[in-house]
Parts: sequence; C-alpha cells; structure tokens
Amino acid sequence: MTTGLPAVMRASVLLEKRKLAIEERPVPELEPDEVLIKVASVGVCGSDVHYFAEGRIGDFVVEQPLILGHEAGGTIVAVGDRVSPDRVGQRVSIEPQHPDPTSAESLSGRYNLDPHMRFYATPPVDGAFAEYVKIQSHFAFAVPDEVSDDAAALMEPLSVGIAAAQKGGITAGSRVLIAGAGPIGIIAAQVARAFGATEIIVSDVDDARLKQSVRFGATRTVNPIREDPAALDLGVDCFIDASGATPAVLSGLRSVRPGGTVVLVGMGADEIALPIPVIQNNEITLTGVFRYANTWPTAIELVRTGRVDLDSLVTGRYGLADVEEALIASTRSTSLKTIVTPGS
Repeated sequence: MTTGLPAVMRASVLLEKRKLAIEERPVPELEPDEVLIKVASVGVCGSDVHYFAEGRIGDFVVEQPLILGHEAGGTIVAVGDRVSPDRVGQRVSIEPQHPDPTSAESLSGRYNLDPHMRFYATPPVDGAFAEYVKIQSHFAFAVPDEVSDDAAALMEPLSVGIAAAQKGGITAGSRVLIAGAGPIGIIAAQVARAFGATEIIVSDVDDARLKQSVRFGATRTVNPIREDPAALDLGVDCFIDASGATPAVLSGLRSVRPGGTVVLVGMGADEIALPIPVIQNNEITLTGVFRYANTWPTAIELVRTGRVDLDSLVTGRYGLADVEEALIASTRSTSLKTIVTPGS
C-alpha cells in the first residue's frame, strides 16, 4: 500500500432505521487484486433511502451498522500487490460489485446474477458514504478528463439504463414507452435516444417531471391521471417500467405491440396479477433487470461523447455530515440526483 495514507477515515454509518452517525473506521486493507479509492462523489439512490427509512429492502435487512451509498467515483490512491502501481492517481468510476468468479452465472458472463454477490451498501457489505473504499481493480474503470467526478459516480445508474435498453432490444427506429420520470426513467430516456430510438414516450403522474423529461430525450409525455397509455394504442416496441407502480406496469404491458418487450426495472409490489392472455397471445417478452453486467465501457463512452448528460441530473450536493439531509432531499419531486461529497 502507498505510504502516507491515514489509518482511519470518516464514514456516515446507518446505526439503525432513521439513525445515522459519523464514525471513524479503519481505512480498508487491500487484497492483492484490489485498489483503494479516495471517494470524490457518491450519488444517492432510492435503495439508500429505503434502507434508511425502513431498514430493509425485501430479504435484505440491516442487522448491523452499515455504510450506505453505491454510486461512486474517485481517485486511486493505493494498489494491491498484483495491480500496476501506474494506476495510482487515476480517476475512476466504480462498478460496486464483487461476484464469485467461479459461479455458473459469472462464468456465463451474467455475473450480476451471482447468488454470492457482495454489493456495496447491501447488507452486510459497506458502501461508499466514506472517505475511502476498495474494489477489485477490474471494477475500477478509468475515466477521461472530460468526465466529471459526479458523472463518474453516476455511471452506476446509467448502467441500469443501459442494461434495460439492451434487454429491451432498443435500436435504430425503436419506439419506446418509459413509465416513471425519476432518475432512472430520465436516464433510460437518454439511453434510448443514444441507442437510436426515434419515439420516446415518458409517462408520470408529476407534470413537472414530465416537462423535465423532454430536456433529456422524451418526444412525447403522458400523464396517466388524465389519459391511460393503454387506451392510446401506442404499439411500442419496448416498454420500460422505471416506476414500480402496479397500474403503470399493467398499462404499459398493454401498450406493447405483438412481439414486443417489457422490461421491469422499478421495484414495486412483490406480486401482481398479470393479464396472461395479453402476454401469451401477443408473444410479449417479459423480463426484469437486476443491476447490470459488462456495461461500464459503454456508459463511459456515452458520457465522453456527449450522447448522455449526467452532470445536468445533479440537483443537490451535500457533505458527509449531511447524508440524512441528502437522503431526504432525494425524495422530492424536484430532485433528480443528489450527490454526497465525502471529502467535504
């Protein structure tokens, strides 16, 4: 490890539901294939809010103090024995996963589905609301100078949008419906445009968010309170649900053309009743997205070339001592992406 590094660091720790505290933690020790990163920016995700407010997401329960935050970027300050020392000083975006490389899922290239995955800020694995984090070197992706620290952090939600577009088969000339004009929906709209979609319809119950979505690629907006997308005979090639709302899922499913694809991204009800005849008779492909795999090179190129704008998503910035305020701010309808800067 590089000399001159502190032995301890500051971290924002979730002690229990709705209770955060700044603690001193040991700076992580590196395995031979890992790098140590001084964190510059961390995006606040809805999962962070769920863990803070409810102490759990489904089967993942916070049972011991946990550092939240998994959308992160920063600078490599130390490397393990098997990593080139030339990487010290490199600005990077972090893919916050540590799969078992020998699992069947990893060997097939779908390492995001590894049942033994260790993922930042998913109990009991600590995340990035801290001054330093470590990751395997191949999951620390170098970013060019024109990519900001905030954008480096937001490669993570961008990767969700890329995974959704890939699952949906979006390509040149595609017609796409996206439910939910929050951060993931807005990013999905940008990715759809970058992938060549020519019609991008965004639905949401919040008119302000709908108006905002037009800036990021939406060619048409629909407020389902006033008009049901299913009644508009949209016949889209792909429907992406980024809302998690059961009515949006059911309406979107009926908005897909025969042979089209439905991609579920938003987390909502554990179970819903589906219109099986609609799916079966129209041979609709219904699939989900769970994180991502092999998306970071694409994400970096989309940002570097200006095809996706992540910096304009930032609507608030907070220091490490203000993580609770950042979590609360991220739930407001006027918020897209809230950033925590652990160095401040």
